[in-house]
Amino acid sequence: MNAPGDSKIAVFDETQDMKKRLVHVCFVSPKAYPLFDPKCKAVFGGAEVDLYNLGVELAKDASFEVSFVTADYGQPAAVRLQNIQLIRSLSFREGPLAGAWKVWKALKKANADIYVIKTASPAVPLLESFCTLHKKVFVYRSAHQDDCDGTYARRHRLAGMAYARAVKRAHAVLTQNQTDRDNLQKWLAVEASVIPNGHHLPPPDRNPRTTILWVGRSAEFKHPERFIELARCVPSERFTMICQRATGDTAYTRLVAQARAVSNLTFIEQVPHHEIDVYFRVARVLVNTSDSEGFSNAFIEACKWSVPILSLSVNPDNFLTRWSCGLCCGGDQQRLVEGLRFLLENDRYQELGRNARKYAQANHDITQIVEQYKELFRKLAE
Repeated sequence: MNAPGDSKIAVFDETQDMKKRLVHVCFVSPKAYPLFDPKCKAVFGGAEVDLYNLGVELAKDASFEVSFVTADYGQPAAVRLQNIQLIRSLSFREGPLAGAWKVWKALKKANADIYVIKTASPAVPLLESFCTLHKKVFVYRSAHQDDCDGTYARRHRLAGMAYARAVKRAHAVLTQNQTDRDNLQKWLAVEASVIPNGHHLPPPDRNPRTTILWVGRSAEFKHPERFIELARCVPSERFTMICQRATGDTAYTRLVAQARAVSNLTFIEQVPHHEIDVYFRVARVLVNTSDSEGFSNAFIEACKWSVPILSLSVNPDNFLTRWSCGLCCGGDQQRLVEGLRFLLENDRYQELGRNARKYAQANHDITQIVEQYKELFRKLAE
């Protein structure tokens, strides 16, 4: 039988051991703040949604501390929301040097064990330099096909060279699909791991399906104008377009005018992230008109609500075909029109929608995805 003193020592040691096992992960995602604060009406994309979902789920585990470095939207310098510390950094209105300095200070303030960033940008080499200098773990996650096949590097030359060097020096590199993983291996000889984007999966429902849906930013590569043309070609159907202005888009006003001139198309400039499910629940088909993607979060949103996907060009790892949850039209606009009519004819979209739900359950359940990250982070923290 242990003496009282022995018992106290055992409890103390266990407490110390728990502190040692606590892993602090900081996500560097400047545009993620609006996801935490719906009152902030600012642009975000799929990369931010992916890290937000992951961060919120990871923060539920008491053995992890989670923080985000975000941009300056007028919020306090540090605020805690959803059990996550949000640290303010750069303003998008200031120059690159001032912005980089503010990001650096925020990274230092976070004082995390592991720093994670997603999307090719000048912030990637900045974060790699910070982690090297301060002996922290650097994790890079790709967001787009262009991040992995050299396209970004070719377009940006010096910044692209710095980006490529940083990715090669990362302690871990993650992609959203196998094709991007293979492209990184060919381009940089980097061994990446594939972890799909994670989402919370709601219980299936039986809402009436009334509209053809498009969701995204007005980024050039997403070609929202092609969806407007699709609506013109199928006047008997109702279309809904949720399209927020992409950063730097000077043609957005013209796009809005074109969309609102189509009588069977409802155009919505922005929907808060926590309200987007309302639109997927009543969609018959989700349309994607992008030239390229990483793995669109809208795909997963559609699949979890049993909505099949009609894609003009994008079919990551051929999942639409392998799971029979949608159609890919090989970049042909006329086939996009024909594909929509095919899905609606005899309500074929319903069967493909059921397959889409099965796909989401098998591949994108955040409660399963987060376990892959926990295992990785714990190994890296050692």
